[in-house]
Amino acid sequence: MKTYRMAIVGTGSISHHFAKSIHDLENATLVAVCSSTAERAQQAVAAFGVAAFHSVEKMLAEKDIDVVCICTHSGNHLHPAMEAAKAGKHIISEKPMEINMIRAQEMIDVCEENGVTLACIFQNRYASDYLALKKAVRTGRLGKILVGNAYIKWYRDDAYYANSDWRGTLAGDGGAALINQGIHTIDLLLDIMGGVEEVYAKTRTMTHDIEGEDVALAMLTFDNGALGAIQASTSMWPGYPERLEIYGEKGSIILEGGKITAWNIQGEEKKAEVEHSTVATGSSDPMAISYHLHRTQIKNILEAIDAGKSPEVDGEEALKSIRLLERIYQSSREGHSV
Repeated sequence: MKTYRMAIVGTGSISHHFAKSIHDLENATLVAVCSSTAERAQQAVAAFGVAAFHSVEKMLAEKDIDVVCICTHSGNHLHPAMEAAKAGKHIISEKPMEINMIRAQEMIDVCEENGVTLACIFQNRYASDYLALKKAVRTGRLGKILVGNAYIKWYRDDAYYANSDWRGTLAGDGGAALINQGIHTIDLLLDIMGGVEEVYAKTRTMTHDIEGEDVALAMLTFDNGALGAIQASTSMWPGYPERLEIYGEKGSIILEGGKITAWNIQGEEKKAEVEHSTVATGSSDPMAISYHLHRTQIKNILEAIDAGKSPEVDGEEALKSIRLLERIYQSSREGHSV
């Protein structure tokens, strides 16, 4: 496998997860970062120890790069992705891929047109406990799936939003609790349950001075006939571990904070062989999340690129959660099921 020269666009908090991941991988090396201003780029030199730019175009022109990692705020993924794709660079985008279907589809199209790989980070898919749950469902151990629920009852204080010019805004974040905090668990729900046929939802802004929602509820009917629910919030003090519940005719499995907390299947003893993931929840502290699953997914993405294959979470896969979120927002806005 070749060694991939990688660059990071955006030098906020999540970029450090990418930098640590790249540093740990034998087949990757960080060669450049790009920040939003000349001042921030100068600060990034000390923080990352590589060349820093404040223009994506200039970085792409001056540095030999194979893969561009996009860590800008959610509503600013499209521009660097388009520039990188046109320059023939593969792209790894932090979640969500973009803030709506139109912008996300543009990212997919420009990558296809230029023959480069597009991948999106949904690192919780690689946690060992989640993989055990997924295997149990896929092999039919739960029987017919009846209900799938995702609960993200987190807390963010006022400063979390006040100290940012994009969090909780429609242009920068696309919303709030659902598309930012909730999207990881929603992605897992869709990965297990499949497509959604109908949704009825209510979203509210109840405790924060933001444009997006800090409380949201949705009822789902899946394509396979199963039912489900989503609850997402950044107002639930002090913040509780996110929860994924899967119920089948033969039993149920519950994942809480990335770890299996209930494993009940008819005819089987309690689950004992799971090696619990080292997953830290961001229920009350966004920086409590470990970078290790980022590293695992980035490694898998580079292996897929090297083999000429599509990564597990490519553009089309990442589009699924954005599509559902748009329908949730639409349902709440229009007051009927979608």
